[in-house]
Amino acid sequence: MRVAKLVGGSLAGCLALGGAALAEDLTVWTLNYSSEAQVAALDAAEAKFEELHPGVNVEIVKRGTDEHKTALRVATGSDTGPDVYFMWAGLGLGGEYVKAGLSLDLTGYYEKYGWKDRVSTPSLAFVEAFGPGMHGAPYRFTGEAIYYNKGLYEKAGITEEPKTYEELVAAAKKLKEAGIPAFTFGGTVNWHVMRLMDVLLETTCGVETHDALTGMEADWSTTPCAAEAFQELKMWSTEYILAPFMGIDNRQSTNLFLTNRAAMMLEGDWQVNVIKEGANLDDFAVYPFPTGTDRLYGFAEYLYISNKSKNPDLAAEFLDMFSSTDFQNQIKGAFGALSVNKEVELGDDVPELYKTWKEIFANAKGTFVNGDQAFPLDVTTEYFRIINEVASGNMEPQAAADAMQAFISKRS
Repeated sequence: MRVAKLVGGSLAGCLALGGAALAEDLTVWTLNYSSEAQVAALDAAEAKFEELHPGVNVEIVKRGTDEHKTALRVATGSDTGPDVYFMWAGLGLGGEYVKAGLSLDLTGYYEKYGWKDRVSTPSLAFVEAFGPGMHGAPYRFTGEAIYYNKGLYEKAGITEEPKTYEELVAAAKKLKEAGIPAFTFGGTVNWHVMRLMDVLLETTCGVETHDALTGMEADWSTTPCAAEAFQELKMWSTEYILAPFMGIDNRQSTNLFLTNRAAMMLEGDWQVNVIKEGANLDDFAVYPFPTGTDRLYGFAEYLYISNKSKNPDLAAEFLDMFSSTDFQNQIKGAFGALSVNKEVELGDDVPELYKTWKEIFANAKGTFVNGDQAFPLDVTTEYFRIINEVASGNMEPQAAADAMQAFISKRS
């Protein structure tokens, strides 16, 4: 049975009541998930690891996204911190903490446990992306697509899922004519509206140019499709997004979707559980945003071992357990349709939405990641600012493309 845990800081060294034994503790920092299935999966991880390691006390600390990032920044500059921490992969998120020195090189653990052979290839994309060493162990790999309300589509006379971007715009127009906002987004969290901009860049620019822009190898100001993507963002923000959206967050946006206030949302495969807990799954369906490239829009999330950990070997054992076939089978479906473990697949008894997600993953021709994973942190912050200005009607599309390039040029 777990002993009571202290609040904050390292728990190592707590004396058992008899005074003869020292409790061994492991602290994990992660997000405060809204889905009960995801919370239950993390609770199961605590219980499973303690069962496998008698005398070890696991504390999984859950925070909101911004609070989690703040706590990690504080830990980076202090002498204490978690043993394990969650962070999205990518240059502008997990990569920033790797550069700051918070992440421990896991090369030896990859060799010891054979993680490269265990986890899916897409989820490994950023493990060796930040210079020497291997940083982070895949936690999950997820895709993002358009969920839609079947009843609202039917009310607007939309009989087929859009296969092209032009068909998607036409569907949005039909919805508006029927008095139904097409999309719902939460503007107070910068990354939510960013998702729309990301897929619009893929749509207007195509694979090579999109990658060149997010790789900061192409000039935003002189690449016409960049301004075109901002123009499309302006159009969607003005005409087809439930307003006012800049004053609400992503959770409020989801609630509006589940209460039939808008027809669509751009969310990940994890959202199946969120819908299941708040509405009837049969009322909704999902399809990829029709960018025309057939690439999957998605991202990886990692668990990193902190350089503040007093017992990195124990932390590595936690990571190994989490991605193991046994535990991933125990929690499959909680974090999405695709397990990071290649041996684990959802059964045939899963909801139809998950079956569709399996098809989306299977049919994808490559991937592209969210902008806040593609860019360094400072560029991401500017990207957010510019997107918000365009979505709010305060900046014109070409000026937005010019501002992006001006910022990138200044830092180089």
